Amino acid sequence: MITLRTTHGDIAIELDFDKAPITAANYLQYARDGFYNGTIFHRVIPGFMVQGGGMDVDMQEKESRDPIENEADNGLKNDIGTLAMARTSDPHSASSQFFINVANNGFLNHSGKNSQGWGYAVFGKVVDGMDVVNAITEIRTGRSGYHSDVPTEAIEITETVISDAYADK
Repeated sequence: MITLRTTHGDIAIELDFDKAPITAANYLQYARDGFYNGTIFHRVIPGFMVQGGGMDVDMQEKESRDPIENEADNGLKNDIGTLAMARTSDPHSASSQFFINVANNGFLNHSGKNSQGWGYAVFGKVVDGMDVVNAITEIRTGRSGYHSDVPTEAIEITETVISDAYADK
């Protein structure tokens, strides 16, 4: 389990190494590196998702590692409480940014290995702290530069705690 300690409470997550081995290992390495500490949930859309893992409190994008292969064809669905990788229009462009689904977002699921159907790779789920995630969706949002849906109050990940269960991963 990984616990994201945020300025709004803790969010505990489990990674799915069986169905999303590349993505889970990628996320775990970012967590081990302390990369997520000091990042914010920079995009919040009620009824959809909360996104984080790439911007600092000044809305500056952190330098990430190379993108990973999209594992959205792993059978996991973008359902409430799942974590998925954020990406650009390039299906294989995910690096550090992730989002937590606050709705069943079936339209984000894999439907084919083409530009329209790749989908967004689910690689874990919230096991405790969904109340914190839902509370985040109630914070007012606005614009910051060319970014929209940015919380007007910073929601920072202050610490990432990795349980011993992931010691051998």
